[in-house]
Amino acid sequence: MCLASAVAVAVSARPGRSGNYEYSLWGLPEGSTERTRVKSEVHSRSALRLQELCFTNGGIYIKLGQHISQLEYLVPAEYVQIMRESMLNRCPVSSYDQVHEVVKNELGGAPDEIFAEFDPVPIASASLAQVHVARTHEGEKVAVKVQHTHMTDTAAADYATVELIVNTLHRLFPSFDYRWLIDEMRESLPKELNFLFEAKNSVKCMDNFRRLSPGIAEYVYAPKVHWNLSTSKLLVMEFIDGAQVNDLKTIQKLGIQPNDVAKLLSLAFAEMMFKHGFVHCDPHAANVLIRPLPSGHRSVFGKRKPQLILLDHGLYKDLDISTRISYASLWKGLIFSDANAIKENSVKLGAGEDLYALFAGILTMRPWNKVIDPAVDHLVVQGSDSDRSELQIYASQYFPQITELLRRLPRVILLMLKTNDCLRAVNRSLMQGSSQETFFIIGRVSSEAIIESKLLQNRSFLSRALVWWEEIQLEVRLFVMQIALWLLKLQKALTL
Repeated sequence: MCLASAVAVAVSARPGRSGNYEYSLWGLPEGSTERTRVKSEVHSRSALRLQELCFTNGGIYIKLGQHISQLEYLVPAEYVQIMRESMLNRCPVSSYDQVHEVVKNELGGAPDEIFAEFDPVPIASASLAQVHVARTHEGEKVAVKVQHTHMTDTAAADYATVELIVNTLHRLFPSFDYRWLIDEMRESLPKELNFLFEAKNSVKCMDNFRRLSPGIAEYVYAPKVHWNLSTSKLLVMEFIDGAQVNDLKTIQKLGIQPNDVAKLLSLAFAEMMFKHGFVHCDPHAANVLIRPLPSGHRSVFGKRKPQLILLDHGLYKDLDISTRISYASLWKGLIFSDANAIKENSVKLGAGEDLYALFAGILTMRPWNKVIDPAVDHLVVQGSDSDRSELQIYASQYFPQITELLRRLPRVILLMLKTNDCLRAVNRSLMQGSSQETFFIIGRVSSEAIIESKLLQNRSFLSRALVWWEEIQLEVRLFVMQIALWLLKLQKALTL
């Protein structure tokens, strides 16, 4: 790959610093309609160049492109839209000969020998692997995840190239510091390339829901692994038929309410982040399916209840107790508009005394005055053009500070930001914005996690009694918020 072209494309993600931007915007007054139109065109051209670069090189580069598609707080909307549309659904496909080679090397036989049936056309392809439908000799329909053959051979060279690009960019533009991304890739990539890690993660995830979140364990599912047919480069799982989590039409055809899906998604990941401390960090739309709850239970209105099917368990992060509780306390502060709690826990997580407000803004996609607004719907983002425009202006003005914040934060928190970005994108598809109900869920689960932690730490009767009193106050506060939410929804319904 050409380093010069890679650097040029990467720099173009920062408006105003590349020749492409300077030439195209020359002589156009700041704030003019024409400048805005031309800048949008340059963003789109540069995003398409970056997309081409990712597809040409494949593997690691596609994963980087997927990450860029979630960075709404940092890159222009054109990059987010173009990269999101392509990086999840148009990944390169390995030939059947290559798939045949992997299966034979890993299991000692051709696909049509190992399986009773094997569809040579993949149903999905991602950055590191693709998935084929097959049927075992016992008659069970399975999904076979096959690693792209070039990954093992080129991963080290690709990693070295990306490291060189990022370091070169930092030398050319010191404020453009994404060396933390290299550290994260160094740790996570070997695990993602070993599918046995992914299989073990899926088992641990389901075990955590059964032990720590039994109330919703039935509503979250991961395909069962066929261990006798799985290796580091080949993963055979139970085949699950479901709708992608952002496929509104199919979800509604299944008799499921999109709002119920959004609430379940928020609840499941809040439980993982604040109670389990073991978090699926890649919940983009292609990795989460929805199907009707197999038990057939329905809501009080007769709608079918959803079940989340979590796929691709290659990227997980462990949150130690201290980090988990600080993160839960931060989100509790955000939900309840508690400026002191927001600042205290942002500082604990590494944002510093000077960037805690920016950290809160990135987490919620709201400016500081909205973050601390006591209104019950203060964190709701409608997803309108004006909201998106406000966010892009905010990102443009504070680019150096955002970069500095990302440099400071622990890598595990950066992965929480990535998870947060993925969930936000899915929720926007489901709700055309964000929902106060999902924030209400986050507030409840984060608060419960804090109380559970305090009960474990405090053994004396008096200490536990104080925690129980805090729990009662919390329930009263959440009840009042729920009433306010209902009244707000009623008011909006009456004004339509």
